[in-house]
Amino acid sequence: MTLCLDTHIDIRWPEPPDWATETSMLVDMPKMKRGGMSAAVFIAYVPQGKRDAGNHAQAGARAEAMLRHIRARGEAPGARFCATPDEVEAAYAAGDTAVLSAVENGFAMGHDLSRLALWRGLGALYLTMTHDGHNDLSDSARPKPALGDAPQEHGGLSALGEQAVAEMNRIGLMVDVSHTSRAAMLRLAELSRTPVVATHTACTALCPHPRGIDDEQLDALRACGGLAQITAVPAFLKQPPAGEPSRAGVSEMADHIDHAVRRIGLDHVGISSDFDGGGAVHGWANAAETQGLTEELRQRGYGEREIGLLWSGNFLRVWRQVLRGC
Repeated sequence: MTLCLDTHIDIRWPEPPDWATETSMLVDMPKMKRGGMSAAVFIAYVPQGKRDAGNHAQAGARAEAMLRHIRARGEAPGARFCATPDEVEAAYAAGDTAVLSAVENGFAMGHDLSRLALWRGLGALYLTMTHDGHNDLSDSARPKPALGDAPQEHGGLSALGEQAVAEMNRIGLMVDVSHTSRAAMLRLAELSRTPVVATHTACTALCPHPRGIDDEQLDALRACGGLAQITAVPAFLKQPPAGEPSRAGVSEMADHIDHAVRRIGLDHVGISSDFDGGGAVHGWANAAETQGLTEELRQRGYGEREIGLLWSGNFLRVWRQVLRGC
């Protein structure tokens, strides 16, 4: 069976349920086992707020508490917390569910670059530079007027953001360009000494959405050796008729995978769900249905090698490059 690594899954906070039991969440350990989802990156997500010392400190404390909670998930029977690609592969070989972590939104860093090494020490493998709303590192693809955001603030990346990238490269923390503005994403791909990854995105050539990436951005990911991880958020995959909610299935998701593969090659494309953060499509509505997407890819002519690269091989290869670069 393929090592299926989902690179972006949210968790409930501040009162997460016991993930080792069946829950109302789209991802828990029983669902992962039933669906053959071998590994998952759980996210320490921090919403964007007012940028001041108090809120930065609060956001940092939240991220660190979430990282410690995610690490503790690996203590459940049949689970294993992993902070390197070798550990993920060892967990898979042993039949254990691999638990990984990352931080979403550089707002949690504030102006304290030392937090990045702290997060890596807690096991985080990447930082998503922004979320919705600009922060002090980068412009966001979706500014928040309610927080006083103009369409752009830094013209892409700030000087602090550039310092953060240098530190992330130094310590082996992957740069996630999801949620950043187009200008910021292109600058990150150019600036980072190690490959950058869009851990949960889609192709605007098929569905115009501010959270997607266009063909030039796909090209930039290929040029830096990075990845576009196509995600299961319906609004990113298929534009609905006016006034109707977004709906999509594994077919539309595979369309985006096909487009990215044709544009930049199989080695630069991967898969994520964004489950419990807005992701869920017909045929892959929770972790228990993971094989639904795999079957759709098989029907389109992807072989076992190609499916393995999409599900985990490409991501593990790039992660190793990031760790070698530090």
